[in-house]
Amino acid sequence: MGKLQEMQQKTEAIKQRLDTISVQGEAEDGLVKVTATGNRKVTAIQISEELMQSNDKEQIEDLCILAVNRALEQAEKVYEAEMKDVAKGMLPGM
Repeated sequence: MGKLQEMQQKTEAIKQRLDTISVQGEAEDGLVKVTATGNRKVTAIQISEELMQSNDKEQIEDLCILAVNRALEQAEKVYEAEMKDVAKGMLPGM
């Protein structure tokens, strides 16, 4: 039972650390930038003034989706790497 409790504590500590890690996804050479935490939560969306002035709603929406997905992909990679370390320490052979 001690191993399970230790794993839960380590997992919680990693989740707290992941909240402090930021990753970014961009679309169209930075016209849209999205920042997310390692816990896959979006914390900021920046849309360039140039893109906003284009008044092309569909393009803005498409670029936002693309940038969000890229940020979340980066966050997922960080999350998986961190969690893999916990599992490796607790489950031999991983």
